[in-house]
Amino acid sequence: MSRITVIGGTGYAGSAIVAEAAARGHQVTALSRSLPEKRIPNVVHVVGDVTDEATLLAPVRGADVVVGAIAPRGPLAAVFRDAYRTIMRLAGAAGVPLFVVGGASTLRPAPGADRFITDLSHIPAELHDEIRAGAAIVLEDLPAAPASLDWVFVSPALRFGAKMPGERLGRYRLGDDVAVDPEGGAISAPDYALGFVDLIEKHEHHRAQVNLGH
Repeated sequence: MSRITVIGGTGYAGSAIVAEAAARGHQVTALSRSLPEKRIPNVVHVVGDVTDEATLLAPVRGADVVVGAIAPRGPLAAVFRDAYRTIMRLAGAAGVPLFVVGGASTLRPAPGADRFITDLSHIPAELHDEIRAGAAIVLEDLPAAPASLDWVFVSPALRFGAKMPGERLGRYRLGDDVAVDPEGGAISAPDYALGFVDLIEKHEHHRAQVNLGH
């Protein structure tokens, strides 16, 4: 079993990944700004600020795998990319692979087609900065990271989030940077976590973007 640190372990995707990994017997550490209302057995919860490098050091260095599950909103809106750059640097220095919970905006509807992010006209303007910040992680920051960092950016289907939770089906489809369902497909948090932990355990993808959908 692996030692898995989930940074942002109480969020929508992060908490599902924590639960799935712990259920499989992995040693899970969940780092977040506050403790969850309901703790998961055999999970070590660490409270701290992900923008504080000192807070990140031990959870990253003590892991076999680091999961980044933070979002560019709220207190992290202005410092999101800087926080991820720190996580990348620490994971690379420790030789620990980084699996990132991404968004769907950087996926393509078909091979060779423009990414969805090239046209945000159907998305409320107040969400554009958040979408672009999240996209910059895989379009700019991860590819620019030193070769010592092994990373996987895991995008969900277009319909994914707390406002559209969906049901656990116990299955998923895996694709690369082309959406497995470009017509507005969905995936629930438990099924995303199912695929996410499978990706960690198999670790067949390196410095690559993949996507999970139903």
